[in-house]
Amino acid sequence: MREIIKQEVVQRMLPLLDNAQIKALEHTLEIVLDKYLENKPDNDEISSVELLQKFLEAKRIEGCSEKTLAYYQNTINRMLSNIGKEVMHIMTEDLRSYLTDYQKQNSLSRVTIDNVRRILSSFFSWLEDEEYLIKSPIRRIHKVKTIISIKDTYSDEELEKMRDSCDEKRDLALIDILASTGMRVGELVRLNQSDIDFNERECKVLGKGNKERIVYFDARTKIHLQGYLDSRSDNCEALFVSLKSPHLRLTIGGVESRIREIGKKLNIDKVHPHKFRRTLATKAIDKGMPIEQLQQLLGHKRIDTTLQYAMVKQSNVKMAHKKYIG
Repeated sequence: MREIIKQEVVQRMLPLLDNAQIKALEHTLEIVLDKYLENKPDNDEISSVELLQKFLEAKRIEGCSEKTLAYYQNTINRMLSNIGKEVMHIMTEDLRSYLTDYQKQNSLSRVTIDNVRRILSSFFSWLEDEEYLIKSPIRRIHKVKTIISIKDTYSDEELEKMRDSCDEKRDLALIDILASTGMRVGELVRLNQSDIDFNERECKVLGKGNKERIVYFDARTKIHLQGYLDSRSDNCEALFVSLKSPHLRLTIGGVESRIREIGKKLNIDKVHPHKFRRTLATKAIDKGMPIEQLQQLLGHKRIDTTLQYAMVKQSNVKMAHKKYIG
């Protein structure tokens, strides 16, 4: 009886399924028929905890940082806790309801809720690729449409004001290296003095996913950076250290706080380290730097990310319109 049921179901489904789907159907029939015709418990199902750990292990091998892994784990655990089902039983409607409710309850932006969707999609797609699931339940939940806003950059005048306001050689070198390299603040604080090549005016940074790349700085940065290092009397290997003894490596929070103080003193709005990165990207695009080269300079995995940083100035668009159309 068992084989007869299996063969009849497969035969009826042959016109509708491809080879991979037929194989999956046969495997499913084996499990279900074993369970109900022979009264066997369903012991083959892997728990959500095990599946999540396997996913995180795979991402760790791919090079994801511990910070990213923790974000993945918290996001997925929150979803599992709210839905209250094992991974193998979660349906599309469960995920759609969860995302809708989570956004409303926490007043989240479209960008934030799409980041949550993207992480869940990565998790379920991995389960599908590894054949724990026949089909990802989030496949039919598409990217959330977001409003792309043009974010501010520093003007040349604002950059000069910040440089002129620096009383400490460290702060001047800090602003210069952020402005001329476009590196992330997390990359900046990990730099050691040995990472700097003054002859080539370049330095080696460790970016996201523990990937190394080379970034470059200008002549002014070289002079101010050398001046800062020459003024130091500590033995710390870090490129930037705190001003007070024992002169420990500067932290991300320390850089953000110092930059914010400088902006507040000059009445410049929204002063933070990441804005230097966006400013460099915009300036590079405006001056004709190929987007592929800028992508490498900024250390972006996807070119779409680079395009989000590089917002072309409206004045340049007006000039181009006048030249080519008007």
